[in-house]
Amino acid sequence: MFFDKDRIFNFRRMITADTKEKREEALTKILPYQKEDFKGLFRTMKGYEVVIRYLDPPLHEFLPHTDEEIRELAPTLEMSFTDLKKRVESLKEFNPMMGHRGCRLAITYPEIAVMQTKAVILAALEVMNEGIEVTPEIMIPLVGTTNELSYIKKIVCETADEIIKKSDKELNYKVGTMIEIPRACVIADKIAKEASFFSFGTNDLTQLTYGFSRDDASKFLKDYYAKKIFEQDPFATIDQEGVGKLVDMAVKLGKSVRPDIDLGICGEHGGDPASIDFCHRTGLTYVSCSPYRVPTARLAAAQAAIKENSII
Repeated sequence: MFFDKDRIFNFRRMITADTKEKREEALTKILPYQKEDFKGLFRTMKGYEVVIRYLDPPLHEFLPHTDEEIRELAPTLEMSFTDLKKRVESLKEFNPMMGHRGCRLAITYPEIAVMQTKAVILAALEVMNEGIEVTPEIMIPLVGTTNELSYIKKIVCETADEIIKKSDKELNYKVGTMIEIPRACVIADKIAKEASFFSFGTNDLTQLTYGFSRDDASKFLKDYYAKKIFEQDPFATIDQEGVGKLVDMAVKLGKSVRPDIDLGICGEHGGDPASIDFCHRTGLTYVSCSPYRVPTARLAAAQAAIKENSII
């Protein structure tokens, strides 16, 4: 979404900006692209609810890493090679997946959440003018505390409500979160007071529960399979004994506070038949997975429902 040639430059301007004003200026130029992206999604979905996850990756992923690339980019950003190199180095992290990403970005730079909310709501209103029903579901990623979600939700709602009020239209939207940190599962009842929906990000939830890096685990997991420590890849099929218990706990806690909370799963587990069967039994009602996995996911969901009905 941000790596397209026409938008990556302004996104890099935002990342390297040294003041809020400069960041907002760069984000203003990204806004039209974001709005068109969301309009395309809303049109394609034709009235179905659309879940939009806000910016998640760490910022260093959007910057060049070699000296040659940095030297080439620096003058276009009106920066010296030394200053840009320093900025790139300052964003590097020992463990980026557990670093400055997800909701943490919006807490440090709330103007990012403001821009994305403007894009979502303006896109929704414009598509509504075309006679298409729109219900955006804004998903805040990597939440581990209630205060993180409530802080960002306030920004989202204030921005959205102001735009909707000026439009003289009625637009319903939801704000929810991605449950992908074990702590979020444990306090899901508190988080549910702020969230209209949970989407379980089981890729990250698995790696944080096991303490495995999913980027590096493949180097040693083959030994676990050979020695019968693991029967299957926990990143391919959900670990029902551990990760599954956390999901089940979060579902029950969330429903205890918000009985009508929407519950789904996001990640590669969403295309795995055994994982879908578990999700169905646990009370989840939708999956989000890679496009090529959708036929398998639909078939597995149907089989899980038939299996449940045959037992009853």
